[in-house]
Amino acid sequence: MSKTDTINVRIEPEIKKQAEEILAKLGIPVSTAINMYYRQIVEKNGIPMEVKLTRPNLPIVEDMSEEDLLEELAKGYRDIENGKTVPTSEVFEDFYRKYNL
Repeated sequence: MSKTDTINVRIEPEIKKQAEEILAKLGIPVSTAINMYYRQIVEKNGIPMEVKLTRPNLPIVEDMSEEDLLEELAKGYRDIENGKTVPTSEVFEDFYRKYNL
């Protein structure tokens, strides 16, 4: 079964460049990498990796009313006054771990 087929794909140029540089360092031709990906789709009967959002769904300040924004700021200030603080290093460690960054 050495028949071949062609795939035409549109991709962002910078992503293509970065991926091809990595594949070149690994010594894997692009066509082989795509073939590997397709084989894994068949093997796993689906996408062969976890697909999820990597960024938190945070509120967009521009979309908040002035009242909502002031309330959020007041909550933060009350937390500081009540000693409810966490070192910055812990916040970032938790953030990166939670969102797999």
